[in-house]
Amino acid sequence: MRFSTLRFAVPLSALLWFAGLTVSPALAADKVQTFKGEVSDSMCGKKHMMEGDAAGCTRACVGKGSSYALVVGDKVYTLDTKDKATLDELDKLAGKQANVKGTANGDAIAVSSVTP
Repeated sequence: MRFSTLRFAVPLSALLWFAGLTVSPALAADKVQTFKGEVSDSMCGKKHMMEGDAAGCTRACVGKGSSYALVVGDKVYTLDTKDKATLDELDKLAGKQANVKGTANGDAIAVSSVTP
């Protein structure tokens, strides 16, 4: 290989390598994952503000317009779904542990399924 060709090949290969590193996390974000945590609501998150149990508070907040959420450790994910069966299952699991399958996007999960 001639020196002039090599002079462009090295920076070009470094650029392509770096581009591959930056694209990989973006592609991984579109992957369906399973999250395990407690079903809550997006207003209260980890700490429920109403008297009574966590399930009652979650249902009351969702009834007033809050979205369901999943508390995983210290992280609170808003659960994004319009599916009636999924919403019914989240209602049953309010205040309890659940497995949520979906695609995470920042602090939100586009839900594909929910199981106890």
